[in-house]
Amino acid sequence: MTLAPSVKGTVPFGEYETWYRVTGDLGSGKPALVFVHGGPGSTHDYLLNATELSELGNPVVHYDQLGNGGSTHLPDKGADFWTVDLFAQELDNLLRQLGIQDNYVLYGQSWGGLLVADHAAKQPQGLKGLVIANAPASYPLWLQEMKVLRDQLPPGNNEILLKHEAEGTTTSDAYFEAMQPFYEKHVCRLKPWPRDFMASFYEMYNDPTVYYSMNGPSEFHVVGTLKDWGVIEGLAAIEVPTLLISGRHDEATPVTVQPYADLIPDVSWEIFEESSHMPHLEEPELFIQVMSTYLKSLG
Repeated sequence: MTLAPSVKGTVPFGEYETWYRVTGDLGSGKPALVFVHGGPGSTHDYLLNATELSELGNPVVHYDQLGNGGSTHLPDKGADFWTVDLFAQELDNLLRQLGIQDNYVLYGQSWGGLLVADHAAKQPQGLKGLVIANAPASYPLWLQEMKVLRDQLPPGNNEILLKHEAEGTTTSDAYFEAMQPFYEKHVCRLKPWPRDFMASFYEMYNDPTVYYSMNGPSEFHVVGTLKDWGVIEGLAAIEVPTLLISGRHDEATPVTVQPYADLIPDVSWEIFEESSHMPHLEEPELFIQVMSTYLKSLG
């Protein structure tokens, strides 16, 4: 398959810069499909295979959120700087700078799912559709379910994790090694991990400023500024057709996703049976099929 050419660049965001990549023609007349990555503090790389969707005529936009990847790094900024509002403003700014604010679809993965739900609840006129992938509706729900999943780890594994968390040694090799069974079961079940996923993983490892500030030391130990945040209150205000995506083995368990299904008026939910937190990588053909059907349904 020959993909449309990609254009890469940066747009100004105040005194900083946001890196972006566009695959396809922004002037095609079809809604631009904007991918909002997870983390917070990850990069676009692990979502790159979605460029295939540009074959439908929808231009595909990836970007790196402030603080990582090709965007401005700010390792000296404290937790008070890294707010949900900052990243909401960055998304709004990107849409305006690219001239797509009147005709776009948002795809938010993991933390990005909460961010796009928050955006959609404000009922922007140019938003035509919404995909919330592998995302909890709140971090309190997420933490509740993390305990359930951690208790199912191999005997002794969670005890090692708890010991390091209590002692503040979560940057140690021992903690990193003890994290792996969880990640291999609930984050990405492919072995070896795909190159695009590893690229994002190492970007976040090399500059964990945002992730550590907002999330914490691991997927299942959220002690950062997001630990009490969620988007449940705004979900009933979302007006656009919404697709929910999750994996059967996802760290974003059905309990964490259920509020989206219950409260968004026009919603459907696709569970990928062989996937965890990365269905677009774990079941790529089915992912393209599901997304193609959804995008065509928007007209």
